[in-house]
Amino acid sequence: MRHFFTLFWHEVRMLLLNPSTYISATLFLACMGFIFTSILEEYARAAQDTSPAIAFFSLFFLACVMVPLLTMKSIAEERRSGTLETLLTAPVNTTVVVLAKFSASYVLYLLQWLTTIGFVFVLHHFARDARLLDLGPLIGGYLFIAVTGLLYVAIGTLASALVRSQAAAGIIAFAVILVATFGARVATNMTLFQQESFQSLRDSITAVDVFHHLGDFTRGVVDTRQIIFYFTATALALILSILGLEAKILRS
Repeated sequence: MRHFFTLFWHEVRMLLLNPSTYISATLFLACMGFIFTSILEEYARAAQDTSPAIAFFSLFFLACVMVPLLTMKSIAEERRSGTLETLLTAPVNTTVVVLAKFSASYVLYLLQWLTTIGFVFVLHHFARDARLLDLGPLIGGYLFIAVTGLLYVAIGTLASALVRSQAAAGIIAFAVILVATFGARVATNMTLFQQESFQSLRDSITAVDVFHHLGDFTRGVVDTRQIIFYFTATALALILSILGLEAKILRS
């Protein structure tokens, strides 16, 4: 564990020095500002749903851009520059390297999302509407962001472990996260799956639909099966990252 924390803090420092981290944060906050402005306009027009939970539906797609920018350099750059082999001569193994890089990216991911809490209190302060601080949807929404972030950052780490190019890692992570986010929703809306004979398959796809999970969490409903699903998928992605990295090292 001592080696893990040493490498973890090193990765956090490297991410803080990495321009892509600040590009990700700037794009995220800029998009957040535009979306928050639209929420204020909707509230000013006396929209029926003024709960802050609606923001999570608008903002969640930002993870598709944030995560690749945070993770694309983590392992791919180490392999490209040849420093990974040097790193592994220290008393650490590939498991520690992957977990440290994953943890550092995940912490930065959470810190970016924590900045959005201020928007809720700003809106509440000026609107004086108690519904805007409904703890159920707020806690559920941020818990959803935390558990899905585990899977998305693990996918980004896996992409970075499989290729040497940062750009390729970013593109692969973006594509996989996009499919993981919208794939189930698109599939369930297809005419083929609307037929009665595909009911069981449609139910199975709905069970892994990210937006279905988002709806539950933002209503304050926390289903442990959904949390287990994200934890299991995260563990699988990290195991594949470790195995893929070890295979690349053996080939080189």
